[in-house]
Amino acid sequence: MAKITANGISIEYEETGDKNAPAFLLISGLGSQLIGWPTAFAEMLASEGFRVIRFDNRDIGLSQYFDDQPVPDMANVFADLKEGIKPTAPYMLEDMAADAAGLLDALGIDKAHVAGMSMGGMIAQLVAANHPEKCLSMTSVMSTSSRGSLPPGTPEATAVLTTVAEDQSREGRARHKVKGKKITGSPGFQASDEELYEEALADIDRAYHPEGQARQYLAIIASGSRTWLLPKITVPTMVLHGDIDPLVPREAGLDTAELIPNASYVEVKGMGHDIPPGHYQEILGHFVAHAQANASTDAA
Repeated sequence: MAKITANGISIEYEETGDKNAPAFLLISGLGSQLIGWPTAFAEMLASEGFRVIRFDNRDIGLSQYFDDQPVPDMANVFADLKEGIKPTAPYMLEDMAADAAGLLDALGIDKAHVAGMSMGGMIAQLVAANHPEKCLSMTSVMSTSSRGSLPPGTPEATAVLTTVAEDQSREGRARHKVKGKKITGSPGFQASDEELYEEALADIDRAYHPEGQARQYLAIIASGSRTWLLPKITVPTMVLHGDIDPLVPREAGLDTAELIPNASYVEVKGMGHDIPPGHYQEILGHFVAHAQANASTDAA
């Protein structure tokens, strides 16, 4: 892993694969570090002939924190929204998209295939819309246009975004993460409870910064809907979504695909709101096919 200055901030990133191969930028979701894109999946993608780049979004992991800014009280934010009061945020999703594009610039990469999951999908959409010159293709995974009329996630899944562990010990935090994963993830395709627990411990030991997750969540809310912007995207786009996603229902993926001109929609059966080992091969196949269909000699 390494640090680099991009878009004026410090970004932690990791590369896998041949540096002369076409670049594939993977953008993580809300509160998720670069390891939110599993290392095994990144290695599989690299083995298909790509320079795979994962990074910590701002305010999370080992990238630059914005702790000089207040931690939002999300209960107050939602109360204001009900009163029609739009929140303000220290940064917006557009800034996070500029971070992603800036990282490519800092690494000397002209163009890349860009894929993001959940909040990362929102960021990927904005990279394609605002920085199309950096994109060979875009893939929006288990994400949304943020249209207000779309069906919400289940109450249990939505609660995972804002609840904190009652037991704030290392082990208590890990157990809380496992519980959340089992609520939002893909039944029957996940790793074992023991493996999920070890992954949670590794995530916590690498970095634990819930304040940054709260500010990222505020950025999502403050940035609002992209329904006006998505029809302007010209980058070749694939929208990939699970058919049983409890946090961001499949209707959100369908809506995103309908808004982006010529976007393809791929639905993965049995997939919730995660990238579990049981789905690696299928998702990899879709990623590779989409990238190969939109390959270019000036990828790096």
